[in-house]
Amino acid sequence: MPRRPIVLALLVAAITTGVILVAVRGPNLVASISSPSGHAAVGSPAPPVSGMTLDGAPFDLAAYAGKPVVINFWGPSCVPCREEFPLLEQKLTEHAADGLTVVGVLTDDPVEPARDFAKQYGATWATVVDPDKTIKAAYRVAARPQSYFVDRAGVIRSIQVGELTDTDFERQYSRIAP
Repeated sequence: MPRRPIVLALLVAAITTGVILVAVRGPNLVASISSPSGHAAVGSPAPPVSGMTLDGAPFDLAAYAGKPVVINFWGPSCVPCREEFPLLEQKLTEHAADGLTVVGVLTDDPVEPARDFAKQYGATWATVVDPDKTIKAAYRVAARPQSYFVDRAGVIRSIQVGELTDTDFERQYSRIAP
């Protein structure tokens, strides 16, 4: 029983520290990480994304220069991805006039279930397969889904760790929209 007050005090201290960090750094803590090593960070150029898509076609992010791009790391075993996929499809339609492009990066899951998942959830965008996790490492992906909002100049303007909501998407999209 004497350990209970100590555990409670540590829990209160941890929660207080988290609240202070969010208050000082904002809700998107990952976005505040600087990038001296060329890894993905807000204000830095987006690292290259190239390889083969789920359909076996070659892909290179450089071909989308001049367009606002959302790079979304996902996998079929990711439960929040199931909620997010319809939102991404909706946003592609809503922002088609801006030239919005969504690019998926499959990480941590096999290709075949990902193909089925993308078809089932109506993903119309290209998904690049990342078998050796080099793209994941360059983007410092902490969890799936994780999305990077890249402006027309190829600079990352916002990072979302976890599932996007409509409000999240619009707030972050405003940073890369015309």
